[in-house]
Amino acid sequence: MRRLVLVLAAAAACDPHSAGAPQDAYVVLDAPAHAGAGRGGGLLDELRFAVVGDTRPTNLDDTAHYPTDIVLRIWNDVLLETPTPQFAVTTGDYMFASSKTGSEVDPQLDLYLGARLAFPGWIYPAMGNHECTGDTDSNCGPGNIDGETPNYIEFMRRMLEPIGVTSPYYVERFAAKDGSWSAKFVFMAANAWNNAQAAWFDRALGDPTTYTFVVRHEPHDAESAPGVDPSQAIMARHPLTMLLVGHTHTYEHVPAYRELIVGNGGAPLTSAFNFGYVIIARQDGGTLQVTSYDFASHAIVDQFQVNPDGTLVQ
Repeated sequence: MRRLVLVLAAAAACDPHSAGAPQDAYVVLDAPAHAGAGRGGGLLDELRFAVVGDTRPTNLDDTAHYPTDIVLRIWNDVLLETPTPQFAVTTGDYMFASSKTGSEVDPQLDLYLGARLAFPGWIYPAMGNHECTGDTDSNCGPGNIDGETPNYIEFMRRMLEPIGVTSPYYVERFAAKDGSWSAKFVFMAANAWNNAQAAWFDRALGDPTTYTFVVRHEPHDAESAPGVDPSQAIMARHPLTMLLVGHTHTYEHVPAYRELIVGNGGAPLTSAFNFGYVIIARQDGGTLQVTSYDFASHAIVDQFQVNPDGTLVQ
């Protein structure tokens, strides 16, 4: 159960004689009180997580060629990181299955979720366009033009319900056990967009935290996705540390939009970057170090640091 946490250290912050780590200047709203990542977020010793995205096969309904071996190896690599990430976020497209027949949705999710078991930590998934109809401009969910397709229904049932989420858009809130920082992960669904999500998104981004991550499937230039342009406009009104996306099957950092594309999780690649994943870790001074890894060689292919406000550390 969630409760209002005035930063564990709220009482200490009011005590001029208290000692310990510097206290976060923000209020942690509605953060779960349990230790470690879990439903709704949690209280952590450090902020360190993995990002993996786009794991679908190349062709429609080609379950026989699902990239299971690649997905399994990536999650094994994530597990073997030192220290092990406390949780992971995924950027969408776990299937390439016909939304008309629905016959390959569960077989493909069986393969994905089976491979994902290599990492036993909590994993928070974003919805992709392939969790609707497969078209970038598709819009699923009750009352939307494409309705509730088999892809959408099984994504909700098998990937979101187990983590206690009943909507394709949701928030996970984390805070340091010593009260020194807070973070929110705002998962939005650009392919389940409506006025209710827009109002929710604006409110969610308004909660003050040290770090704000938005997790969305499509990048800023995938303008045909119903929720991309509207959500970009909403984000422009709020603090943002980083926008984590996929859709384009590559790795790319786009500083102008504070955007990190992690779409090289097994889907057919669209650039010279190999399959891989990203680790984001908070440093002692409060900056975040972003490291992209090649899954085969485990070589670092890119590394940089950002401040809590999303600006690059020079």
